[in-house]
Amino acid sequence: MRDFLKTKFFLVIVVAAVLAAAVPTALSALGAKQYLRSAVNVVLTPAQKGFHLVADALDGYASYFTRYDEIVAENLLLKQQIADLSDRLYNAEEAEVLNVWLSSFLEMKRAHTDFTFADAAITGRESVNYMTVCTVDRGSLMGIETGMTVVTPEGVLGCVSEVGPTWAKVRTLIESSSSIGAYIERTGELGLVEGEFALSSEGLCRITYLAADSDVRVGDRVLTSGYGSVYPRNLVVGYVTEIVPDEYSRTVTAVIRPAATLTGLARVMIITSYDVYHES
Repeated sequence: MRDFLKTKFFLVIVVAAVLAAAVPTALSALGAKQYLRSAVNVVLTPAQKGFHLVADALDGYASYFTRYDEIVAENLLLKQQIADLSDRLYNAEEAEVLNVWLSSFLEMKRAHTDFTFADAAITGRESVNYMTVCTVDRGSLMGIETGMTVVTPEGVLGCVSEVGPTWAKVRTLIESSSSIGAYIERTGELGLVEGEFALSSEGLCRITYLAADSDVRVGDRVLTSGYGSVYPRNLVVGYVTEIVPDEYSRTVTAVIRPAATLTGLARVMIITSYDVYHES
């Protein structure tokens, strides 16, 4: 707009307008008003029309930019409203997912009414097919301690092995240093669930110290025993997939596929307290 006001074309229009107003007055003063009026009108009329056209154009031009500013403001407002709605939709979807996930623990909560849980999100994991160690976003400031049991809706994931102020490391049951007191649900036979390096790459672990005449079978469910372990009793560990007799030790080892998901896991529950006597 300012650039247009500085152009020669605009100056010509202004001069023409001034002349259109001043010339008749000058002619009248000289006494030639009647003789020259027609000639002046013939000369100046096109210029006057041009001036009015330009003035109308300038009004439209100014109105356009005024409207343009309004459109920009409306556009910004609409973008903000869309962003707000997107946030609300995302939060609603997140809340729904979390609600479904929390609901999946209802069966475990009903079976263990004395459990106190703290939910946690997995923020890091080892870059392997099956998690042997992972990091969660809960730590000592939230009351988390080493040895606490970590579970998924399906069963035992592992236990807390290291704690920081706002984070904790979780050692899963397939990690080679992991051990869980357990028993075969169908027979009541006691054993020790251990992680083994060779099995961990397949997402498996094993139960050892079963008697040579053990009646363990493929498909049997394995539960935590609560003996000599930090784990509460009767949590699901996994299912027997293979039986391996050991002739030298006269014992039987059974390979177990954990019930807990070890791939693509995003959230877990930490059992922060439970009644030992209730679980025994």
